[in-house]
Amino acid sequence: MKDKPEYDAIVIGTGISGGWAAKELCENGLKTLVLERGRMVKHVEDYPTMNKDPWDYELKGALTPEEKAEQHKQHRVGWAPDKSNRHFFVNDLKHPYNEIKRFDWIRGYHVGGRSITWGRQSYRWSEMDFEANKKDGIGVDWPVRYKDIAPWYDKVETYIGVSGKNLGLKQLPDGKFLPPMDLNCVEEHFQERLSDSYDDRLVTIGRVAHITGDKNFEGRGTCQSRNRCSRGCPFGGYYSSNASTLPAAERTGNMTLRPNSIAYEIIYDEGKEKATGVKIIDTETKEKHEFSANIIFLCASAIASTSILMQSKSNRFPNGMGNDSGKLGTNIMDHHYRLGASGRMDGYLDKYFKGRRPNGFYIPRFRNLGGNTDTKDFIRGYGYQGGANRGDWTASVAELSYGKDLKDKILNIGDWHLGMTGFGEMLPYDDNKFTLNYEKLDDWGLPTLDFDVEFKENEYNMRKDIVAQAAEMLEKSGFKDVTTYDDAGGPGLGIHEMGGARMGWDPTTSVVNKNNQLHAVSNVYVTDGAFMTSAACQNPSLTYMAFTARAANHAVKNYKKIS
Repeated sequence: MKDKPEYDAIVIGTGISGGWAAKELCENGLKTLVLERGRMVKHVEDYPTMNKDPWDYELKGALTPEEKAEQHKQHRVGWAPDKSNRHFFVNDLKHPYNEIKRFDWIRGYHVGGRSITWGRQSYRWSEMDFEANKKDGIGVDWPVRYKDIAPWYDKVETYIGVSGKNLGLKQLPDGKFLPPMDLNCVEEHFQERLSDSYDDRLVTIGRVAHITGDKNFEGRGTCQSRNRCSRGCPFGGYYSSNASTLPAAERTGNMTLRPNSIAYEIIYDEGKEKATGVKIIDTETKEKHEFSANIIFLCASAIASTSILMQSKSNRFPNGMGNDSGKLGTNIMDHHYRLGASGRMDGYLDKYFKGRRPNGFYIPRFRNLGGNTDTKDFIRGYGYQGGANRGDWTASVAELSYGKDLKDKILNIGDWHLGMTGFGEMLPYDDNKFTLNYEKLDDWGLPTLDFDVEFKENEYNMRKDIVAQAAEMLEKSGFKDVTTYDDAGGPGLGIHEMGGARMGWDPTTSVVNKNNQLHAVSNVYVTDGAFMTSAACQNPSLTYMAFTARAANHAVKNYKKIS
């Protein structure tokens, strides 16, 4: 082990949560070490494909069989990776995991993490989401309510820039929004017809972390509607740690950023009954180092943060740090994804659209809100994301046409089509878990993970309704040739993995308290998806950021009291 440099705080992870932890801690005067297991990625400088077009790649960006084999699990998501963004997804052969049951673990190991490639959809949780577990007798009760988090939603939305429209819905609270993006003509048609056909559901433009309007965001520009977001945005038009929170932390002079550093254990001092630092492996030299700090923030992602706690064993915590409840690694959740419907719209052939809007429409949850919205087949609910466009992709495939026929197809761009996919809630089950496998070690001598996670009856019943209602809404709105799809795959496919170190009132049934502190080690905070007690149906990243900002400010106040 090398010497132990001392810091006020250590943040593990540089993604959605880690960036916010770094910003808040550094801006409050704490000397903070930020650890990232992957390589350095500098904003703009390290986005090598940000301006490339399809014809700039051999085979239009398609991967070779050898390249696909390297990322065979990352490809399960269906839209990534290709030549334009594969460098922001892990090599599955170098970073293996094991599946007792199928689990799609989509990852990016580099500074900024998945904040570079995320979908940017940003929705608040509602009071009913925080009350749902208690109401249904599922899992454990959240020790917080919407009123506790609302001011932090305000803070995060105002800082990162979220465009959207306030709707006054109880299930989807309003926020601090920049001007909304526009629906196109067929989406507006769908919006109008859906409101005519139903009194419990509506279409709105997605709430997305992109800068619109004329408000100034330091070092960032407005969204240019290029829709090349997963390559990194040189304009800083959408929120990423690289473009926003990490530069803010760096401007304070209080941040030390250390990439290529795999954190694998939090050091526990039994005499002091607190954590005193973090052990890391340098991925370039294979050397081990220790760093000391008074505050530790776990922001490495739900699975990674939980696995670090599981590896942090001591006499006090033989089964992993903070695991008095035995719940560490359990209650793993995700959202439903890749199921829904699509249809063709007659008319509007004199209309087209300009730009590549990096956003679609959103249909907020309308199931199990009370009264006629309740169903006996499943609890909780779901929402939809979708979009409408024109064109037939086959026109660009040379083998399907040539000569005059090809030219005619390109000039006659075809009918409008609209599709949507459901995002539904998965319940927190104790037997949906992962464990450490010490018989299969990775390249750094650390245990790999065994996933044993599955959808159950409530989820499959919900999926049936998601598909059926999508088709019904399209048919009632005048769409033709409506088709449905349901690619269940496995949990993880939605890339919204949650749980593993859940929040709760009781140390015997949960891992962290209402302030995101480990019940048993108060100077360790867990603020990524690991702390989630239930999943709701909204994209979770905005909630991670709000809880992280809240926890960081709690940590600062406690640190200043004892220092």
